[in-house]
Amino acid sequence: MEQPQLNEHNKQEYPPMHTCEHIVNGTMDKLYGCGRAVSAHIERKKSKLDFALPAPLSEEQVAELERRVNEVIQRNLDVTTEFITQQEAAQRFDMKRLPEGASDTVRVVHVGDYDQCLCIGLHVANTSEIGTFKITTHSYADGIFRIRFKLEK
Repeated sequence: MEQPQLNEHNKQEYPPMHTCEHIVNGTMDKLYGCGRAVSAHIERKKSKLDFALPAPLSEEQVAELERRVNEVIQRNLDVTTEFITQQEAAQRFDMKRLPEGASDTVRVVHVGDYDQCLCIGLHVANTSEIGTFKITTHSYADGIFRIRFKLEK
């Protein structure tokens, strides 16, 4: 397993959790059409994602999210990257989070055929390196549904 490394923001990243975040984002958008998380805090031990939703998910929907994310992880998908121009990226992705002054070439991270997004972070080579996704708690306030989660081996 790849060890955590420091990125250009001097923040320690844990590739399994970061890759899992991509899968959770893709799954939430596929299930609820909510787009990617509006806020994220990704750490080795536990992480959280905030999604803009008109109502909280039911316990059954939370269980279904967890099941679906684990289903994707268990598909042993390769995680790959491609480099494209910002112009091409603008036709495929929401560019709002791209930092001002970013280079003309941007990196797209693919989790198999399941998810793709612009990203500069560290990832596993294959979803088989992630472990089991477990939602620990969830809450809803002011139009934001927050999930807190961890990875188990």
